[in-house]
Amino acid sequence: MNSTILILGACGQIGTELTLTLRAKYGNNAVIATDIREPLMKELKNGPFELLDASDAIAMRSICEKYNVHTMYHLVAMLSATGEKFPMKAWDLNMQSLLHALELAKEGLLSKIFWPSSIAVFGPTTPKRETPQQTIMEPSTVYGISKLAGERWCEYYASKYGVDVRSIRYPGLISWKSQPGGGTTDYAVEIYYKALEEGRYTSFLSEHRALPMMYMDDAIRATIELTEAPAKQVKIRSSYNLAGISFDPITIAKSIAKYVDGFTMDCQADFREEIAASWPESIDDRSAQEDWNWSPTFDLDSMTQAMLTNLKVKLRK
Repeated sequence: MNSTILILGACGQIGTELTLTLRAKYGNNAVIATDIREPLMKELKNGPFELLDASDAIAMRSICEKYNVHTMYHLVAMLSATGEKFPMKAWDLNMQSLLHALELAKEGLLSKIFWPSSIAVFGPTTPKRETPQQTIMEPSTVYGISKLAGERWCEYYASKYGVDVRSIRYPGLISWKSQPGGGTTDYAVEIYYKALEEGRYTSFLSEHRALPMMYMDDAIRATIELTEAPAKQVKIRSSYNLAGISFDPITIAKSIAKYVDGFTMDCQADFREEIAASWPESIDDRSAQEDWNWSPTFDLDSMTQAMLTNLKVKLRK
């Protein structure tokens, strides 16, 4: 068998779309999808699919050997809101699975790893606007703590052992194809569903709580572009800042109201407001622009049109 691509967490919000995109590009059999649960989307079984607990080092090694894996996209994580409910489980899953992958690369079983970080690595003391690539990082959630530790481990394995690991600090991601997975930015997906289904939405963040966001198509493209960039262009081995669109609930509601007559929104902030308050409002991603020519495609209104158009079709099924 030729060298292949392995995706951990293929049933998640990012993993679903990344799997389908890479299979469209390289063929179904070239992309091995894995997750701890069976996929709900039947298209994920159009190519090889394996059940895998990413915290099981032996099982991860076995699949890498079985399929002669070249590149791993490591997307397994317990996200911010869920992680606050189960902090030790979040730490164990997020850390163990990454370290297992880095060890396999150190031993030569993997040639390349993509592992996502997050804006959650920043904290209340981080500059809020145009947050720099290198800045104060004092996260206040277990998810953010695990991602910051992961960045340091990635950089360590890259510098000490020559592991080719690449990473992006994802902003909030917005997609119509798969449901969000327990993150603080989930409102920006839920609001589109509620707009079409009920004509109104109650946000769990306050109306002016701005956060960095990105349409999933841009995030998938950025992920593949960074992973496939020549190694000499990848100058940061911790994680790259990545920017797309920054907005607050009132701004996205106004965008939706342009296309959904009578849409209204109110806000009832819950525990996720405190998490969001510790994160940046906007991101400086000049390093990604300069090193591997990153540039987003979607602005807020073009994203809103794409979300509403696709969700109308999806909800009719």
